[in-house]
Amino acid sequence: MELLFEEATLFKRYIEGIAVLVDEAEFIIDEAGLSLKATDPSQISLIDFILPKTAFKTFEVKDQIKIGVDLNYLNQIISRAKPSDSLGLTVSTDNSKLNLSFIGSSKRTFSIPLLDLSSAELPLPKIDFDSEIVINSSALQDSFKDALLISTHITLSIEKDSFIVKANSSKGNLENVYANDAESIVSFKATNETTAMFPLDYLLSVTKAASTSTKVKLKLKTNAPIEISYEIGEGKFKYFLAPRIESE
Repeated sequence: MELLFEEATLFKRYIEGIAVLVDEAEFIIDEAGLSLKATDPSQISLIDFILPKTAFKTFEVKDQIKIGVDLNYLNQIISRAKPSDSLGLTVSTDNSKLNLSFIGSSKRTFSIPLLDLSSAELPLPKIDFDSEIVINSSALQDSFKDALLISTHITLSIEKDSFIVKANSSKGNLENVYANDAESIVSFKATNETTAMFPLDYLLSVTKAASTSTKVKLKLKTNAPIEISYEIGEGKFKYFLAPRIESE
């Protein structure tokens, strides 16, 4: 296996977007590209990440390869990339180590041990969503940060052609209403009104890798997992987050 990715700092954003939820994970590298599916330790969230082979300057893979890594440690290594560096990825001849080379004014190579994380294929949830919204990430992240002043959980709703973010606690209340024609709403589709509550720390984590100009797609159904997806370069992130169901 030999991969070369031209922007090491962009690849760093991909790893950050995964490491916010997952401590250890297994990348699959095959003729289609590099991919990963994993759940966080609490099983509350699931991430599906795809980086197609077209994103790489060099992509030489004979057979499917599975690479298990400590993502927190990998994130620390990737953080050493300089803005002008390219990133080379190879596996040692005994398949025990991942070699990461930062290629710029010099060539720096780190070798980290691979982990045996073989596991069953993770199926993605099959949900018949009632609404689909595309919103600017800057507006969405601002709403989450506002809500953080009030509560650890927020309610996301579709009501009367509006997307609504609510937070309630003994500290007070927040209601942030986006009309379907608001400047920050890119597209708005809804067949039914929906409402569901989610842990705010997870929502902040799964949108962390998105830049302020990123378009984030939300798919909602009452008291069902939310699907959150966006793209960074050619990298595609898709997250599922289980709702909090309040007892009557």
